[in-house]
Amino acid sequence: MSLREHALSLFRSAVGTVRPAPMMKRALKLQGDRCPQLLVKGQAFPVKRDLYLVGFGKAVLGMAAAAEEILGDHLVRGVISVPLGIQESLQRAGMQEMLLKPHSKIQVIEGAKNNLPDAEALKGAVAIQQLAEGLTADDLLLVLISGGGSALLPAPIPPILLEEKEKLTKTLASRGAAIQELNIVRKTLSVLKGGGLAQLAYPAQVVSLILSDVIGDPLDIIASGPTAASSHSVQDCLQVLAKYDVLHNLPKSVETVLSSSPTKPTAPENYSHVSNIIIGSNTLALDEAKHQAESLGYAALVLSAGIRGEVGRVSTLYCQLIRLVCLGLAGRAEEPLGDEVRGNLLQLAAELEIPGLDLAKFLQALRGLGPERPVCILAGGETTVQLQGSGKGGRNQELALRVGLGLHRAQAMEGSSPRGRCEIIFFSGGTDGQDGPTEAAGAFCSPGLVAEALQEGLDVEAFLRNNDSYTFFSQFQGGHHLLVTGLTGTNVMDIQAILIRALERS
Repeated sequence: MSLREHALSLFRSAVGTVRPAPMMKRALKLQGDRCPQLLVKGQAFPVKRDLYLVGFGKAVLGMAAAAEEILGDHLVRGVISVPLGIQESLQRAGMQEMLLKPHSKIQVIEGAKNNLPDAEALKGAVAIQQLAEGLTADDLLLVLISGGGSALLPAPIPPILLEEKEKLTKTLASRGAAIQELNIVRKTLSVLKGGGLAQLAYPAQVVSLILSDVIGDPLDIIASGPTAASSHSVQDCLQVLAKYDVLHNLPKSVETVLSSSPTKPTAPENYSHVSNIIIGSNTLALDEAKHQAESLGYAALVLSAGIRGEVGRVSTLYCQLIRLVCLGLAGRAEEPLGDEVRGNLLQLAAELEIPGLDLAKFLQALRGLGPERPVCILAGGETTVQLQGSGKGGRNQELALRVGLGLHRAQAMEGSSPRGRCEIIFFSGGTDGQDGPTEAAGAFCSPGLVAEALQEGLDVEAFLRNNDSYTFFSQFQGGHHLLVTGLTGTNVMDIQAILIRALERS
């Protein structure tokens, strides 16, 4: 098998393990008929009376279909809010297992066109709110949450109108507010976010099954934390509004809500009826890919599930790692050049501030690998692209193209590079099967990409200046380097892999 085929099988196994059906079947079981219990990852929850289900997010339709199969007749009723057009897309893709059966007890409301809150999403949020408000102490509410849930759950606190809340959020974003700051404001002005759903469902037992699309899996950030205690107060919201100078022209409705909001966040003890359980994440997907790589004969290491930062910086990190592995396979890792590369890597990692990454420890593990086995380095997370052009692409395709350019430049500088004795492939892909506004999930690259592209009259640097990675990969070698998987029905951010093997010396 080629390195590319190996890389593709790693990506498929990683995504496969966080697909809704297998993930739900691993995590959720119902046992006993007379006194049924819901078992979630080994934790038991008695079903005293009725079992209800609500959900919101891009992967929730598939999660709900699997849940209904597991729960059977015990499920009384459900409401889920999912992206506009998802049922038709899954139907077209032949993914029947992710669709609800005819006569399902779960009502599906589609909304949030282009991942933006809208009237349909509000309708879904109101239906979920009404279901939660009607529960009793003997009921159990199963909540399914995945990425994209925030836009699908927009229920502003009255008298705030959805348009007013959205206009305020857009103003803050245009003035440079970070996503964390926007979430603080959204949560403060929402009925369901920031633990609101859990509070409305009280005194029912609430069990949330969460597919995380956020680095570090923070419960109060994923889908704006509808069932998690918020760590923010109205004071934090006011600070954000003051920082971006919007305090003085707030809509009257927003002023009314802020002036009557409790000054302290709800105490954690008020969430004793709630259990939040992460059932799928980038870490889980990477573990599966590592297992697959080892079964293919690789010495496999996971760098981090929290890769973040601008694609240019992250591509440099990957290029330096590739240099170091190639030096190791050539028996030259302990030479001055190896020390220089290690120094570069440590400095880059410090600048990127990747959460949970102990690079010194990782480099130590890398040193311990023998030259006899090919090497696979896996990572995941979510990078960012600073848009300067008007081209078409996504962060994964741009990252792959930048790694290709970085390897080409390093080779040109070093002349007789140790990479000449290594076969290398790098890929980056979005686990949802979509990278930016394209049908590709990501792309592959190798050190020869830039030189081969020049022979076809394609200038990689010009495409990058225009953020036009998709057009490049579509035109280069007939699109062979694009990673195209189709819609996967799940999302745990992105996955990257570096595969390297030493070439036989003649």
